[in-house]
Amino acid sequence: MATFVLVPGGWRGSWTYEAVVPLLERAGHTVHALTLTGLRPDDDEATVATANLDTHAGDVLRLLDRARVTGATLVGHSYGGMVVSAAADRAAGRVSRLVHLDAYVPRDGESCWSSTSERFREVFAAGAASTGYAVRPPGGGDPRRRPHPLASFLQAVRLTGALDRIPRREFVYCTGWEDRTPFAGLRDRLAADPGWRVHTLPTGHDAMREAPEAVAALLLGEGGADAAGPAPGERRAE
Repeated sequence: MATFVLVPGGWRGSWTYEAVVPLLERAGHTVHALTLTGLRPDDDEATVATANLDTHAGDVLRLLDRARVTGATLVGHSYGGMVVSAAADRAAGRVSRLVHLDAYVPRDGESCWSSTSERFREVFAAGAASTGYAVRPPGGGDPRRRPHPLASFLQAVRLTGALDRIPRREFVYCTGWEDRTPFAGLRDRLAADPGWRVHTLPTGHDAMREAPEAVAALLLGEGGADAAGPAPGERRAE
């Protein structure tokens, strides 16, 4: 059985996976859904101000240590793709699968800021204007969202190449927000890379909340997703 470590995107906590966790557990797997440092309800201002990408990668690594996890499947949504990339690169072989769920897939030296679109850079800048260190959530959305540490969006990831030796690396592209997604170019880049499998889901960005059954099925490899060649719902470069 697999051990899944689920990492949320910006402004979110473990609750963002609340509909997916029981589906994976029902299939017999161990699941850890994280709330990253600076986004927990009891975190003080100093914690939010000092949390960065290294802090969040450390959250994942401490979980692997504490639970004595080997062969982990790391799942990162949105900004969480930065986190699982950094953590997996430092995990000393304890990660066997990476799933970037409509998430950033950085190369060495890239940050969430440098990888995103101008639209989202404007969101980050405007959201941090009042404090200079925390980005308030964009309008609308779940009221449980919290201000996100700005430094984690800005810090460049440092990758050694260990990430490239992870046996299974997957990217899930959500097609339901084509007019706003910053991931179209990333999808095309990864679809042309034989080291990656690219899947599609016909949902908006928050696929784990809009279609938890579909997300769980993809994570469980149902519907032929692990067969050779493109699986149903999977897109390769034309």
